[in-house]
Amino acid sequence: MSLAGSLDINSARVLVTGGSGFIAGHCILHLLEQGFPVRATVRSLAKEGSVRAVLSEAGMVNGGNLSFVAADLTHDDGWQDAMADIDFVLHVASPVKPGFVGNPDDLIVPAREGTLRVLRAARDAGVKRVVLTSAFHAVSWGHPHDDHTFTEKDWTLLDGPGVDAYGRSKTLAERAAWDFMATEGGAMELASMLPVAVMGPVMGQEISGANHLIAMMLDERMPGFPNLFIPIVDARDVASAHVLAMVSPQAAGERFLLSNGPAIAMKEIGATIRAKLGTVADRVPTRSIPDLVVRLGAPFSARFRMIVPDLGYSKKTSNEKALRVLGWTPRDPREAIVAAAESMIAKHPG
Repeated sequence: MSLAGSLDINSARVLVTGGSGFIAGHCILHLLEQGFPVRATVRSLAKEGSVRAVLSEAGMVNGGNLSFVAADLTHDDGWQDAMADIDFVLHVASPVKPGFVGNPDDLIVPAREGTLRVLRAARDAGVKRVVLTSAFHAVSWGHPHDDHTFTEKDWTLLDGPGVDAYGRSKTLAERAAWDFMATEGGAMELASMLPVAVMGPVMGQEISGANHLIAMMLDERMPGFPNLFIPIVDARDVASAHVLAMVSPQAAGERFLLSNGPAIAMKEIGATIRAKLGTVADRVPTRSIPDLVVRLGAPFSARFRMIVPDLGYSKKTSNEKALRVLGWTPRDPREAIVAAAESMIAKHPG
């Protein structure tokens, strides 16, 4: 495999931040499969055993090439050690909590300041390239509901309607990263990844990302389907895109929107699960919730209030740049839906 610059796969070492997370876990699995020595950050080394167990259960190969170091986004301690002898960084760690947050700074500050902390440490250690996990939340929120197709050129409008604390945190963190690179980045390179709703095989017992929607369908917490459309990408494809952006010389200085196909109606997501899983998915609802019911319930339900602005609106996305520049080949998003549901049922068969 040809790496960015002149490095060879046998000498390139990769740091993955937030090693206990969902996307980070899939990145670690993919990197190890590709033969890279990987170091992962966790907030406490007491987590190493449980993280290794989760990765092993998920099919980890070359586990001897994986090591851990303690580092926290909110503190400087540990980052110098984490970056020692590292060539590439996948900065995946960031607080994730879409929807209402009592104090937005609980998300915004660690996301933005943590990103800058990682970038400074990487630059000081001579890291060649950082691949930053941003999000579609940094692209498409706050815009008018029209026929626009979102690309990497778009940025979330922070003062626009429907922008929550998580969307602000991802947007401000990525903006801060690009500003840092322009003024303080030195010779280091940056690429950012902008995945839409991430689904796919769960890691361990925790349900992360958009997999929460599938979990709610499976355990009867979703009585019916609101008129919402979800753009979906598989976690395994998000991981492969990160590694492609790490090794591709053309990826330096670029953003990449990670999506695959039109947004999928919530009702179709449920129908896909029922069709593929049969009787074990009997609890997945079949009825729709009319828009009027959602709007009338919004004053009394935080969940309904959150989704009212997006009722009936299907965001259009383009993954042309990731396909062209990275040679990325994502799978059908319905595979992510089914894989997520199957993995949840396997862990909780009752």
